[in-house]
Amino acid sequence: MCSEPSPGRTARPGRPRSAEADAAILLATRQALVELGWSKLTMGDVATRAGVAKTTLYRRWAGKNELVVDAVAVLFDELELPDLGSLAADVEGVVLQFASILQRPETKTALMAVVAESTRDDALRGRIRSAIVDRQKRLVLIGRERAQVRGEIPYEADAALSARHADLIFDVVAGAVVHRALVSAEPVDREWARDFTALICTGLQTTT
Repeated sequence: MCSEPSPGRTARPGRPRSAEADAAILLATRQALVELGWSKLTMGDVATRAGVAKTTLYRRWAGKNELVVDAVAVLFDELELPDLGSLAADVEGVVLQFASILQRPETKTALMAVVAESTRDDALRGRIRSAIVDRQKRLVLIGRERAQVRGEIPYEADAALSARHADLIFDVVAGAVVHRALVSAEPVDREWARDFTALICTGLQTTT
């Protein structure tokens, strides 16, 4: 991934960061989560798997919480909103991408682990919001702007209302797909994505 610190990550003094080392560490973290689970995962185990010194981890991350959230966040950074010519096609495309990422064993285990742990840890919950949720809201903003330019939905003059609508759209899409894929363990296939998209777009076109 990139060698710059992710939003919410505290830069720590030391030698320049290595993109290759970061990628190896984050991959090792996800692998360890799948094999060991949250409670048994340690910074030392991740360092051994990644082939780096434990001090290297602590120069980059303050502890396990920060490391695991960043290991999950980079997976969702793969999401891109396709420009397929219509709001419905764009939403359906990103829903199917999102579902595909959620189907990976490393994503399932890591995401469920951090969400479960965050119910007992306010700081971890805040880091999830800054490193994952806030970063992926970019897709909502991009998609809405495209649809407005196409004339599919109106512009919103009230900035506060516009921001609130963006939050709602993200919560509905992300919540529904995560629930379907990870909680209900039902397929997010093209038919489901098409039906879900139709419901979302009907709401957007009548309430914005």
